[in-house]
Amino acid sequence: MSESTSQVSVLFVCLGNICRSPTAEGVFRHLIKERGLEHAYRIDSCGTGAYHTGEPPDRRAREEAHRRGLSLDDLRARALNQGDFERFDYIVAMDDANYRDINAAAPQHFSGHLVKLLDFAPDHRGDSVPDPYYGGDDGFRKVFDMVEQGCGGLIDHIEAARQ
Repeated sequence: MSESTSQVSVLFVCLGNICRSPTAEGVFRHLIKERGLEHAYRIDSCGTGAYHTGEPPDRRAREEAHRRGLSLDDLRARALNQGDFERFDYIVAMDDANYRDINAAAPQHFSGHLVKLLDFAPDHRGDSVPDPYYGGDDGFRKVFDMVEQGCGGLIDHIEAARQ
């Protein structure tokens, strides 16, 4: 898909698709809307595992989203599938383990970009988005802050490539 003439498709991936990747999907949607770029992107999220298929994002992620003026309420977990490698230009991993799992599942002909979200966050380059699932509410706040920075940097990166 030509990034300069059509929609850019972005898929955010974590382990179970109920904390980090739906947070990234919601934040990314919010940021592109603020920039007036909704028409230019197709966004989704999924997990490398199918543990929570059909479930909404974690309550704590939804609550933190609401505090920040976003909604994750319409999202439902799903697992990564082979068709995703055909449909998405950017597959964005939340951590090193997700990156390795996605890379191992990718078909040889995958021509998209497999990246880690925080490689686009100036304050967190090379880091992984920590999984807040087993922690408290503070972990979700920290994850949102990191994800916001990474998503902003990713949009800047994609938009620069589209020029």
